[in-house]
Amino acid sequence: MKFIKQAFEVPFSFNIIFTENLFSIDNQEFKNFLENFGNRSFHKKILFLIDAGVAENHSDLQNNIRAYFQEVNNISLVDEILVMPGGELVKNDPQYLEKTLLAINEHGIDRHSFVAAIGGGAFLDMVGYASCIAHRGVKHVRIPTTVLSQNDSGVGVKNGVNFLGKKNFLGTFAPPVAVFNDSNFLKSLSDRDWRSGISEAVKVALIKDLPFFEWLEDNAQAMADRNMEVMGEQIFRSAALHTNHISSGDPFELGSARPLDFGHWAAHKLEYLTNFEIRHGEAVAIGIALDSVYSKILGLISQEEAERILILLKKLGFTLYHPALAENDKLNLWEGLNEFREHLGGELTITILEKLGKGKEIHEVDFEAMKQAVDELEKLNV
Repeated sequence: MKFIKQAFEVPFSFNIIFTENLFSIDNQEFKNFLENFGNRSFHKKILFLIDAGVAENHSDLQNNIRAYFQEVNNISLVDEILVMPGGELVKNDPQYLEKTLLAINEHGIDRHSFVAAIGGGAFLDMVGYASCIAHRGVKHVRIPTTVLSQNDSGVGVKNGVNFLGKKNFLGTFAPPVAVFNDSNFLKSLSDRDWRSGISEAVKVALIKDLPFFEWLEDNAQAMADRNMEVMGEQIFRSAALHTNHISSGDPFELGSARPLDFGHWAAHKLEYLTNFEIRHGEAVAIGIALDSVYSKILGLISQEEAERILILLKKLGFTLYHPALAENDKLNLWEGLNEFREHLGGELTITILEKLGKGKEIHEVDFEAMKQAVDELEKLNV
């Protein structure tokens, strides 16, 4: 028998830059990154795609980008700036992926050039996926514009679109070359979108960092009142916890566990059951509440600890129940567990709470106990 064993490592590194008014002429962060990235002898291009909601709320954004790039050396700004819908629509409808790929082709974006996406998490997912499959990978830059994308999804390594009625069925693990978190974009968010992303901070605090959870309890009202300084601290601490987990564990999820998806198995199914009428962060808040009550029913956390979690989520403004959880005697929700197992491949592994600040992986779910958790949330919602 003959064989060749090949093994190699590819280092990944990228910076997450926290800034304000990224495309102000006085802000040199983006300019410095582009001019100093990679081989400076290559002439590079950059193609921008903007979430339609962002474009509407920041009507001067495209003009600011064009003015900004008059001062950037050795980088050609593509004349066309694509504006597309955000939210799950851009991941559900394949025409937007195709339009992005056509633009990459038509404007000659090669492996030394950049695709920059400005928008929420779903928008970044789609553009990142297109960037990863074009030419087997062109460089993508993320400019998240929502709380959720700045503190979680936008700083990670996942890209994807929905297919066959399944969330992120098509996707890649491919880091961006840089992430720019511009706090100015947060100011135009609706209260609903402002609140939505905080659920991801609650999630990561509950499974990894008790002091951060306590900080969230202490500052919940300030965040609900749209205090920019407090929100900025939350985003930074949440992003740090998410990125530290990715770099220290299983960044490309080769195993069967996804601890950062605490509360997400139910959230993913709930999004589909409501035809995406509820935001991802809103669904995650319900998923966190459900798995926290389930953890209490199993005797892992106390009634008082479960109440602390629910009180925090309510104080932030979240609703903790949706009728879709109970449809078809909860069998639709149960189906979400099977889909989650399938997405992971093989053994079911979900994260529940061992205690506040520490997650626990389990491989089986007591459906009767989970149904009881749903019923408890329904009673709390009355």
